[in-house]
Amino acid sequence: MGSKHSDNGLTESGVAAEHPSKVRNIVMVGPSGSGKTTLVEALLTAAGVLPRAGSVTEGTTVCDHDPAAVRQQRSVGLAVAPFMHDGIKVNLIDTPGYADFVGELRAGLRAADAALFVVCAAEGVDSATTTLWNECAAVGMPRALVIARLDHPRADFAGELAQCQAAFGAGVLPLYLPTKEGLLGLITQRHFGGGHPAEVRDLSQDELDQIADARNELLEGIIAESEDESLMDRYLAGEDIDTDTIIADLETAVARGAFHPVIPVCAQTGVGMSALLEALTRAFPSPLEHPLPMVTDPNGKPHSAITADPNGPLAAEVVRTAVDSYVGRVSLVRVFSGTLRPERSVHVSGHGLADRGHEDHDIDERVAHIYSPLGSSLREVPYCVAGDMCALTKVSSAETGDTVSAPEDPILMAPWKMPEPLLPVAVIAKTRSDEDTLARNLSRLVAGDPTLRMDRNAETHQLVLWCMGEAHADVVLARLRAGGADVETEPVKVSLRETFAAPARGHGRHVKQSGGHGQYAVCDIEVEPLPTGSGFEFVDKVVGGAVPHQFISSVEKGVRAQLERGLHAGHPVVDIRVTLVDGKAHSVDSSDAAFQTAGSLALKDAAGNGRISLLEPIDAVKIRLPDEHLGTVLGDLSSRRGRVLGTEADTDGYTVIFAEVPATALPRYLIELRSMTSGSATFTRGFSRFDPLPDSLAAQFA
Repeated sequence: MGSKHSDNGLTESGVAAEHPSKVRNIVMVGPSGSGKTTLVEALLTAAGVLPRAGSVTEGTTVCDHDPAAVRQQRSVGLAVAPFMHDGIKVNLIDTPGYADFVGELRAGLRAADAALFVVCAAEGVDSATTTLWNECAAVGMPRALVIARLDHPRADFAGELAQCQAAFGAGVLPLYLPTKEGLLGLITQRHFGGGHPAEVRDLSQDELDQIADARNELLEGIIAESEDESLMDRYLAGEDIDTDTIIADLETAVARGAFHPVIPVCAQTGVGMSALLEALTRAFPSPLEHPLPMVTDPNGKPHSAITADPNGPLAAEVVRTAVDSYVGRVSLVRVFSGTLRPERSVHVSGHGLADRGHEDHDIDERVAHIYSPLGSSLREVPYCVAGDMCALTKVSSAETGDTVSAPEDPILMAPWKMPEPLLPVAVIAKTRSDEDTLARNLSRLVAGDPTLRMDRNAETHQLVLWCMGEAHADVVLARLRAGGADVETEPVKVSLRETFAAPARGHGRHVKQSGGHGQYAVCDIEVEPLPTGSGFEFVDKVVGGAVPHQFISSVEKGVRAQLERGLHAGHPVVDIRVTLVDGKAHSVDSSDAAFQTAGSLALKDAAGNGRISLLEPIDAVKIRLPDEHLGTVLGDLSSRRGRVLGTEADTDGYTVIFAEVPATALPRYLIELRSMTSGSATFTRGFSRFDPLPDSLAAQFA
């Protein structure tokens, strides 16, 4: 389990679980800085995987192996760290706590069967922590809490516990109480010292008296979730319920998702490590108890439900894709049904993410080897059963979110909800060779990161990367540059429109004679504005055959082409009616091309004679935020020329604002909204319509 890296980034052998009942998939969740990655290191050390724990500040941890994570000194991507304890394989799934990387968190929640929610004993429960808790609740994820960093100078276990209970509900109850020397076990009534294995002794009478109230509250909370309805009556009648029964009911209570046991730990001193290892293997649900995703065939037709059966149909999902400098594309896979074996063909299916740059695909590929990942290292295993996780290499078509199944019985899993990237970043390559490198690197990044959206804007001629925030953008740009693409950023341009503010007339004359057939076309048009959203209308009112019938459509083509090219500022022209009223033709020199040119010239002449106004896109914006920030955000919307349509009370002291805001005022709104609300607000945006841009601002965009 603790073998070293070989030169190609692979290690020799890993451990594969034999049955879903012997697997625990635990996602580590918590705010940035709470100590998740450090706790993973301590658990790996306690389980004998590592000889000693690595350091986040030194960049030597198993999970934070990405150069961006080392540089930022915080997790930026999902990583898996498995270990064995008491015959159970535990897959720890470390996830970032920063809001920019919520996509990695959701992937981790998809792969896991329970969450270990980590909070710092000295930090309290802020809005960012509550947001992460709600992410878990939204998918029905069973949760236990760890109150970590007990060695912090400001550590306050009792205060942190009280804040967690106030924020997360009455189901939050401690399994242990910390002392200066270790932990007091409320179920086992034993004292656990620091280190691993911990020094264990029975509690003294004073200690039993000290924990009596907390123990009674804990036991009642556990027994309330028991499937044995007589157990509560027996307990209240004074019967001594044996420990094994309580622990079995503890696992049931956690699996149901309404009971959240709390374990105090200190990764630096080792306090709580033995207790936490025992809880992970005995109190957390196995894959057999967790609901599985809905499945169809690749065409969307119903397919029989899958179960965590190693002998069932193969159904696995790619939860993360990365590119390793030695082995190429690495796909982290959670197997939900069946058994994945090497030297077999599989069907890779991905649908529904075309808007993120992931075109629908169904491809058969061959899996040569299967690996158990330990951070960045890969250890070969002979198989991967339902409920377990593994890594595949060189499956070239596999992208994050894809389903891996048997070619003879292809399956498509319902996707998990992807967050919408809302921060646009325009990038440009410095040289022509950088453009080619940029294109290759972007295709790899988009394949592995569904939270990154690429937009090649045909109107502004910009390559825009839509990111989850500044930290996410920093990681994306760093990976592009590390891949050899020298890129820079530039201000994002917003696509505008032009229209006529008043009626105008235009004359188009295209006459050329240079030997042989010449070019002759004359047309007169009238232009009038239409209501917003009307588009373009072309009307023929020519009389007497001044413009031959076969050239009427030529004039319209020329006008439409000029509409696309724009007039004064080069933006597409919308919401006008053009009426062809007169013209002239030549029996020999008139042609389709000549009248197209004349139509274009006539529209430009009308623009010179009339008044052109710019239109800006207006986005419909929906903001969810705590009530205490409502006034600040409403005032800010007003400063952005936003129009508030209304507000609506939401749950738990939150309000939803509905507004319309010019898109020109929104490029960095994600960052500014987070700043105004301490990261507690979220928003969505979508195009609504175009409105006239105020004359005072028109010069900025002309």
